[in-house]
Amino acid sequence: MAQAGLPLTDWLRRLETLSPHEIELGLDRVLEVLDRMALDRPSRVIHVAGTNGKGSSVAMLQSLLSAPDTIVGTYTSPHVIHYNERIRINGEPAGDSEIVAAFEHVEAARNDIALTYFEYGTLAAMAVFDAMNVDTAILEIGMGGRLDAVNAVEPDAGLITNVSLDHCEWLGNDIESIGFEKAGIMREGEPVVFADPDVPASVQAQADKIGASLILAGRDYTWTVADDGGWSWRGQRHELPSLARPSLAGDIQMHNAAGVLALIEGLGLDSLLAPAIVDAAFGRLSLAGRMQSLKCGHDWLFDVAHNPAAATALAATLRRSASTPTVAIVGMLDDKDVEGVAAPLAGIVDHWIAVTAASPRAIDAAELGRRIANATNKACLIADTHKAAIDNAREFAGGDGRVLVTGSFYVVGPMLERLSACD
Repeated sequence: MAQAGLPLTDWLRRLETLSPHEIELGLDRVLEVLDRMALDRPSRVIHVAGTNGKGSSVAMLQSLLSAPDTIVGTYTSPHVIHYNERIRINGEPAGDSEIVAAFEHVEAARNDIALTYFEYGTLAAMAVFDAMNVDTAILEIGMGGRLDAVNAVEPDAGLITNVSLDHCEWLGNDIESIGFEKAGIMREGEPVVFADPDVPASVQAQADKIGASLILAGRDYTWTVADDGGWSWRGQRHELPSLARPSLAGDIQMHNAAGVLALIEGLGLDSLLAPAIVDAAFGRLSLAGRMQSLKCGHDWLFDVAHNPAAATALAATLRRSASTPTVAIVGMLDDKDVEGVAAPLAGIVDHWIAVTAASPRAIDAAELGRRIANATNKACLIADTHKAAIDNAREFAGGDGRVLVTGSFYVVGPMLERLSACD
C-alpha cells in the first residue's frame, strides 16, 4: 500500500515497479480491479484504435463533441512531456491532485493484483472521469485492441484509423493478424468506423461474426481534397462541401477528420454535421509532437513517426516545403522498424543524427546510427546526449536549413521540452 500524500512524481516512479512486465496484454486483471472500484460509467464511451492517427482522431472527436453543457474526458498515451497530458477534461490536462486521488482509488481496490504502468493509468483515468462526472469518454487504445486494458471499458462506438505493421512482437507479423487484434474493440450492434479504404479481411470477418455496424471508408463515406487546401466530405445521410483544412498539419489530417465525421454520423449526432460547427471544431486543434513546428534559430519540426506508414506521411509533408539542408535527429525503441522508417525520408534528409531515446526499450544510439546509415547510404552522426544532438543539428542546418526530430515520443518529448523555452 502506498503512503498517503505521495506527490504525482513519486507515484509515477512507484507505478514502474508494480509489475515485472512493461507490457502484459490481457483483460482479467483490469476487469477485476475495475469491478472493485465500482465506478459510474460515462453515458457514452468511444474507443479509438489503429496504427497511426489515433491522437489526432481523439483530439478531433473531443473538440467536436465538446459543448457548454457537456463534459468530455479523453485518455491517450504516451504523453509527450507531462503525464497529465494523458488524462484531459474538456481538452485541459487533469491536475496533479485529481490524478493522485485516482491512483489512490486504484491502489485501494487492486490489493495484491499486479498492474502494469499502462493498466494502472487506464484505471486511474476512469476514476478521474467518474470524479469529474464526465458525460463522454474517448479512450485511445494503447496497443492492438482485443487485449488492451482500455478494452475492459465497454464502448458504445469505435474508430479504427488504419492498420499497418507495428508492435509485431505482440500483435502479429502480418496485416491480417494485426487487424484481428484491432477489431477486438467492436461490439454487437454498435457503430465502428474503419477509416482506411484498405480493409483487412480479418476486420470485416470479425464485424460479420459479432454483428457490429461496420462503417467503411470508400464505401459508406468519402472525402476529396481541393487544390486550394480545402476539402469535402460525403457520408450516408449528409454531405459537407467546402470544409476548411483542419489546423493540424498534413494532408493525412483530412483522412483522420473524415473518419471522425463518419463516426459522428454513425452515432446519430446529426446536429454536429454542419460546416460551421466542423470548421470551428477542427480549426482550434493543436497536438504536441505531431507535425509540430517551432522556430528556434532554425525551423524545427517535431513528429513522433515511429513506423513506416507514419514516416511516409511525414515525408509527404516535408516535400511540400523546400528547405535545404534538412537535418534529422532520430531516436527509436527496440521493437520498431528502423529501416522502414528511414526509407521514406532517405531522399529528403541530408544529415542524420542518432540519439538514444529516453526509455529502457530504446535502441542504443550507436546501433541506431549504424542501421540508419546502412538503410540510407548516408553517414549518421552518433550523439551522446540530446544537447549534443541539438548543437550538431544547428551546425549541419547552417543558415537556411531545418531540423526534424522524430522516431519516438521518447525523443520528441525531451527535445521539445528542451527547446520550448526558445524565444
